Amino acid sequence: MSSTTTEAAPETLPGKTWTSTGKNNITATDALRVVILVTAALVALVPIVWLVLGSFKTPTELSARPPLLLPESWGLSNYTDALTRFDFTTYLFNSTVVTIAATALTLAINSMAAYALAKYNFRGKNGLFLLTLATIMIPLQVILIPVYQVVASLGMVNTLWGLIIPAAATPTGVFILRQYMLSIPDELIEAARVDGSGEFRTFIQIVLPMCRPALAVVAILSIMWRWNDFLWPLVVAQSETVYTLPVALARFTAEETVPFNLIIAMSVVSILPVIILFLFFQRQIVTGIANTGIK
Repeated sequence: MSSTTTEAAPETLPGKTWTSTGKNNITATDALRVVILVTAALVALVPIVWLVLGSFKTPTELSARPPLLLPESWGLSNYTDALTRFDFTTYLFNSTVVTIAATALTLAINSMAAYALAKYNFRGKNGLFLLTLATIMIPLQVILIPVYQVVASLGMVNTLWGLIIPAAATPTGVFILRQYMLSIPDELIEAARVDGSGEFRTFIQIVLPMCRPALAVVAILSIMWRWNDFLWPLVVAQSETVYTLPVALARFTAEETVPFNLIIAMSVVSILPVIILFLFFQRQIVTGIANTGIK
């Protein structure tokens, strides 16, 4: 009998390629996929790049035909002029307060509603969940007058609270958080109850920390909705002291001579916070969307 021993060959890990497919050989399909994705990304970036370039152009350059690709100078005169003619700090403050407060309320209300629909058994739970989802199909224009009457009866017209409270509960947020909470084992919650944890403590210290990716998705969606919201703030905000940035920009375009160069500069400033937040939370957004089953 042979005494030779065979040594196990070292396990070779597949090398990463520039296509991130895990294959050692780059196929024509991989290359075509990368070309299509890069082309689509560049096409999607064209309006943003054009907006940024336009924020440095003068009115004459903006009206030039054919349009100029690059401005003649890269000065910040459009930004500084807009800040002097435009009460930007007030509108930015209003937009920031409305966005932060509405997002905080959205996370609190939606997470509690989603927890009840995901982890509690009561009669009519499925019907209530379907009714919540059905409200996604109702546009704001349909319920605009009833909601305005309620807000007016509460004395919140022309106040920041009138912009914050009506938009706090969103069916999309309830749906995302409920789907994510369904993946949390019931045994974990039961173990917390056996150890003496109350319902509110279990919800705050166990459930919510496990839902961080879904909460990040709802947060970034709420921030984009509230920051770019136009119709409801246009109806409720009736004085310049409570204007948000979208409403203020629309009022600015109603002037006799429309300063497009200043409006473009302020538009660039107004989209920066959303882009920065998305870059910070992009990993949580992708994880949350993947785990909640939204395709």
